[in-house]
Amino acid sequence: MDYLDHLEAEAIYILREVAGQFEKPALLFSGGKDSITLVHLAQKAFRPGKFPFPLVHIDTGHNFPETISYRDEMVERINEKLIVGYVQDSINQGKVVEQKGKNASRNALQTTTLLDVIEKYQFDACIGGARRDEEKARAKERIFSVRDEFGQWDPKLQRPELWSLYNGKIHKGENVRVFPISNWTELDVWNYIKREQIPLPSIYFSHKRDVITRNGQLMAASAFLNMDKEDIISNRSVRFRTVGDMTCTAAVASEAYLIDDIIDEISSSKISERGARMDDKVSEAAMEDRKKGGYF
Repeated sequence: MDYLDHLEAEAIYILREVAGQFEKPALLFSGGKDSITLVHLAQKAFRPGKFPFPLVHIDTGHNFPETISYRDEMVERINEKLIVGYVQDSINQGKVVEQKGKNASRNALQTTTLLDVIEKYQFDACIGGARRDEEKARAKERIFSVRDEFGQWDPKLQRPELWSLYNGKIHKGENVRVFPISNWTELDVWNYIKREQIPLPSIYFSHKRDVITRNGQLMAASAFLNMDKEDIISNRSVRFRTVGDMTCTAAVASEAYLIDDIIDEISSSKISERGARMDDKVSEAAMEDRKKGGYF
């Protein structure tokens, strides 16, 4: 077997374990390459039947339009249920306060919306596309990662996972985050996408776009950024290695128009894909702090 076959088989096994162990699971879908890969794996795991879980997207309202278009087209194509939680609703209800200032972002506000969606639909497991190579806090996660009744994560209370045995037993109100591609790398995902010919949003490939330089990063010029006269717009050839809120996701200068070009680019890169996420640069422990509070 090719190494991608082993990774695929492990991920499918984990997805089926979720279906077998939990009553109300959900698959968290961001429109990024990792969650798109999860949807593809779920098709392999459960077709010709329907998914035993809905897709859940937490919409900040500041998403890339290409991502939303892809999401809607994909859901129609695979004919699966999509639940959307809107950060704007959390703002309107007074549960979160929108950030102000030049670097304001709604990305951190997603946590409250996600926890509300989990409570509303009584989800006991949420499948996510996180990988251990993304960021050091991600590396502390188990594949079955338990959250308490408040949605919080304690990195010191992780269950052992020996011999691919996953313990999904939880108390009422608790929730498990499940990461089927935790053992994959960014390069593995791209090689799998190439092999399986999985379509992706166009922003993953090099294209011309108006950008500004902020905090040393190329940010897509948009109405969601609090721009001022110091922000000079230029038109550059860029692509995005990771996809999140437009206010916190930076582009990279690139001429990689094809998957083979992207694979070559990643192979020679010395910067992780999360290096283009402004929300990870708030502090040394930014991701871990968000995860403790209930983040993806």
